[in-house]
Amino acid sequence: MFHTEGFFEYLKYEKRCSPHTITAYEGDLKQFFAFIESAGVNSISEVNSKNIRGWIVQMHKEGISPRSIHRKISSIKTLFKHLHRQGIVDGNPAQLVILPKIPKKLPFFLKEKEMEVLLDHIDFGNDYEGIRNKLMLELFYGTGMRLSEMVELRTYDIDLARKLVKVLGKRNKERLIPLTNESVLLLNTYNIIKEQTFGKGFSPWLLLTNKGDKIYHKLIYRVVHSSLKLVTTIQKKSPHVLRHTFATVLLNRGADLNAIKELLGHCNLNATQIYTHNTFETLNAIYKQAHPRA
Repeated sequence: MFHTEGFFEYLKYEKRCSPHTITAYEGDLKQFFAFIESAGVNSISEVNSKNIRGWIVQMHKEGISPRSIHRKISSIKTLFKHLHRQGIVDGNPAQLVILPKIPKKLPFFLKEKEMEVLLDHIDFGNDYEGIRNKLMLELFYGTGMRLSEMVELRTYDIDLARKLVKVLGKRNKERLIPLTNESVLLLNTYNIIKEQTFGKGFSPWLLLTNKGDKIYHKLIYRVVHSSLKLVTTIQKKSPHVLRHTFATVLLNRGADLNAIKELLGHCNLNATQIYTHNTFETLNAIYKQAHPRA
C-alpha cells in the first residue's frame, strides 16, 4: 500500500548507511505506516503534516522520548526527500512539523580510577574468553571506537608494528586510531591464544565467540555491562559509555577538540563539543575548591 520505491536501496548504496541504521529506518516507517493507515490514509501521496503531527502526539502519549521522536521523524523526512526527488510526491510534509525540544543530557562516563581498577585489578582469567573480554574493554577505552566498528574488525585491520588500528566507521569512512601499549601487549597475547584455540588463519574476524563464530553486538554489550558493574554505579553501563570515557579523559588531559573529533570519527564538531560540558564541570569543581572567593 505504501510503496517506498527503492528507498532502502538508496540508503544502502547512496547514503551508505549501516545495516543497523537501515533496520532502524524500517522499524520507524513500519510504525508510521500503521498509524496513518489507522487514520484512513491509503496512499503515501495523501500524507500531510497534520498526519505527522498526530503521530508525534501519539508517541508523546506513549512516553517515547523526544530524542527517539526526532529520530523517527528524521526517517520520515529522509523518505519524503527521496520520494520527492523521484517525482512520486509533490513535497516533504515532515519539513513543516515542529519537533519537541530535546533536553540536554550529559553523557555518562567512568572516572580514570574506575577504569584503572577494571583493567589492572580485575581478574578476567587466562583462557580465550577471559583474554578476549579484557581486550574488548581495553580497545573501547583505548580507541573510543563504536560497538558496530568493533564487531567488524578484521585481523588485518591491526598493525601491531605501527601500533595502529584501522576502523571502518559510519558511511564506510575509514580512520586510523593509535593503539595504547597495553592494547598492543594484550593483542599479542590474544593472537597466541586465539591460534591455540581455533588454529592459525581460522577466521578473518579479529574477535570470535567461544565457538569460533564472528562476534556479535549483544555478546559485546553483555560483557561490557557485566564488567562495568564491578567498578561503577552509574546508570548506563554500555560500550558507548566507554567511548564517552575515552573522549572525556582525552579532553580533561588537554587534548585538542579537533583531534578528538577525528579519533571518534565525528563529521563535525557539534557532536564532539558535548564533552566540553563534562570538562567544564571538572574545572568548575576545581575552581570552587581552590579559589578563595569561589
